[in-house]
Amino acid sequence: MARGEVLRAYRALLKATRKTFAGDSVMLKGSAVEVRNKFEENKNVTSDSEIQKLLEEANEASQFITTMIVQAHLNPDAGSYVVKPGKDHAGATLELPSEEILRKSG
Repeated sequence: MARGEVLRAYRALLKATRKTFAGDSVMLKGSAVEVRNKFEENKNVTSDSEIQKLLEEANEASQFITTMIVQAHLNPDAGSYVVKPGKDHAGATLELPSEEILRKSG
């Protein structure tokens, strides 16, 4: 298994999180740490089939982060949150969190 494939998967995940969580320093840092931890946990895997499975999971995670997660942004004038899905989210079902959940996370 080529080390380059692993690095590409790692970079793709980081790129997906940077794009999705742009402007949200807490989520950017947390997601980068989580991605790093997952790759570190599996650094000693030597089985080609297991590595291939992990790479597929990483690619699916990149796709999910890019197409299924949309950041809500606070509109201070209206006192509510605004969600603006991009072209990557076309065809995705949008599930909005409740105001209560958003207040707890903010």
